[in-house]
Amino acid sequence: MAIIIKTRDEIAIMREAGRINAQALEAMARAVRPGVTTRELNRIAIEVLRAHGATPAFLNYPNGTFPGHPYPAAINASINDELVHGLPGRRKLREGDIISLDCGTVYNGFVGDSAITLPVGRISARAQHLLDVTREALRLAIDASRLGNRVGDVSASIQEWVESNGYNVVREYTGHGVGRDMHEDPQVLNWGKRDRGTPLRAGMTYAIEPMVCMGSADLYVKADYWTVATVEGDLCAHFEHTIAVTDGEPEILTLP
Repeated sequence: MAIIIKTRDEIAIMREAGRINAQALEAMARAVRPGVTTRELNRIAIEVLRAHGATPAFLNYPNGTFPGHPYPAAINASINDELVHGLPGRRKLREGDIISLDCGTVYNGFVGDSAITLPVGRISARAQHLLDVTREALRLAIDASRLGNRVGDVSASIQEWVESNGYNVVREYTGHGVGRDMHEDPQVLNWGKRDRGTPLRAGMTYAIEPMVCMGSADLYVKADYWTVATVEGDLCAHFEHTIAVTDGEPEILTLP
């Protein structure tokens, strides 16, 4: 695929898609507590999207690894050692869990995509530190999304920060261009070298999503064909925003 440069009008639509997506995440975040099921969180997200004339980007998304098993929900709800693509269901959240919520929204033909990892009640200090480091990795990567830099600078900012804190970045799953499609160019790795890769241009829009593991970043897919978890059972966290490169400050498109 080629890099698609968005017009101001297209970015305005993406901004609205991102705002709706952020509202869905906020509504779910308010509901996160011990005893709540991930199926209930999925229902909340669907209600928010429908109220704004939007549709879930993830629902029925094709499975590239296991054809014939499209994604059956509107959100990813991944708990503790689950990294991404956790299927919502009857599982109840428990005190001390962490949950990663990833949501995608289609509005007027454009996509907004963002994710957050949240504590369930009181969590351990080590779990909180993982969340803080991953959130900061996202901030640093957004700050690196400026004219004069390359995609490698964005990726390296994630890897350098995460590894300096003793954690590991995930290599199999990455950030990506976002626009009319959920996945466009460029691919935005969570690891890389500075001054490498595609030069950043105004009008580029992409999702940055640091995925960080407390221990080994070795992963496997569970028997449900979707949920990705750590082999060693260590905690992992995931934060994501869709951004636009501009002539000045990078713009976060997935804000409420």
